[in-house]
Amino acid sequence: MAATAQKIYEKALKLPEPLAKEILDFIGYIEMKHGLEDTWTDELKKAQEPVMDQVWSSSEDDVWNDL
Repeated sequence: MAATAQKIYEKALKLPEPLAKEILDFIGYIEMKHGLEDTWTDELKKAQEPVMDQVWSSSEDDVWNDL
């Protein structure tokens, strides 16, 4: 891991969860601003969510919930 990434990681570990999520959102913003995010993959994931919600919320699969 690069030195800067290591410093970010170490500082992020010390943050409470809500602040760590803010940092993660900010990193996403930086990626988007500089064209570093994979928008095609993100759009594909968003498109799959409604179908996958139906699959994972099926009562037929309730037997797996407690494993």
